[in-house]
Amino acid sequence: MGIVNRRNAVLGWAVWNLAKQGGKMKARKAVPGPGDHAGLNKSAIATIAAAVGGALVFWRKKSGEAAAE
Repeated sequence: MGIVNRRNAVLGWAVWNLAKQGGKMKARKAVPGPGDHAGLNKSAIATIAAAVGGALVFWRKKSGEAAAE
């Protein structure tokens, strides 16, 4: 009797589907919903601002190199 058989395949499929369902439920709970704490928090805003600032610095440096040539 091998390791890969129909019983183990069905068992693996069932476990995988339960894990996906649990992961989706956990992800839904992690996302802020309507209410007092809805929307972006301070750390998300700071991350977005840092990313935009880094992109602007990179873009300005690249455009400055093209003008120097």
